[in-house]
Amino acid sequence: MANLAATYCYQGRWNKAEKPEVEAMEARLRTLGEEHPSTLTAMANLASTYWNQGRWKEAEQLEVKAMVASPRTLGKEHPSTLTIMANLAITYREQGRLDEAQALRAKVDALKST
Repeated sequence: MANLAATYCYQGRWNKAEKPEVEAMEARLRTLGEEHPSTLTAMANLASTYWNQGRWKEAEQLEVKAMVASPRTLGKEHPSTLTIMANLAITYREQGRLDEAQALRAKVDALKST
């Protein structure tokens, strides 16, 4: 499912990508749990599809879950954790939540420099 979704994403076919991404994420949640790195990747992939569909609230929900779990699983300075945080900052910005976006981006930058 994830490979099919990735193919649709590369083609810019976001609506077609959504169903296999949801299925892949749900399967990983069921079998691996919410904090497994593969589940976090599936969450991030689906959030990206929501971004490209302009569905910011749905993207935000997934990114917040991933941002909470990722530091526990991968560490707070892991590149994937920082990417999740940076993506959430963009999601906040796109929703006009500039103070939250700026604060989160500053946190990402501070963690990168440690």
